[in-house]
Amino acid sequence: MNGTSDPVARLRVVAAGLRAPLYAERRIGLPFEQVWAVVADLEGELPHLLSFVREFRVPAGDSARKSARAVDAIGFRGTFDVRLAPGWCLMQSRLVTMGMAAVPDGDCTRFAVCGAMRPAVLGPLQRLYRRLLGERRARAFFREVERRAALRQ
Repeated sequence: MNGTSDPVARLRVVAAGLRAPLYAERRIGLPFEQVWAVVADLEGELPHLLSFVREFRVPAGDSARKSARAVDAIGFRGTFDVRLAPGWCLMQSRLVTMGMAAVPDGDCTRFAVCGAMRPAVLGPLQRLYRRLLGERRARAFFREVERRAALRQ
């Protein structure tokens, strides 16, 4: 696959452009369809995958672009522009950008995640986050995606 047709490579470019404090890739030992079923179920699964998300409401329909409503763990609400297609998910609010991407890799799935705060003034805080928590948060996220995908067998 070249970079334009590989969603994981595309997300890597997005993360670099955002200077995302959270970007990681992992090979998950489950088929793409099983992994992506969890990732694409934003309303049902995102609150399980991200501890700080209490609720994520996505309007019904099969449009690739939607406006979703999120409620965090302490009750703050935000609107997200969501782009969702097989192997690609990009969610942006005025403060946060989060992306997930996946491609089949034999019987497994190559999966990536990124997250960044949007205001440039938060750059120093993002660098501190990357150093202190980024890798640990990514590992926990991957573990939960894999665990929840395995339940869908």
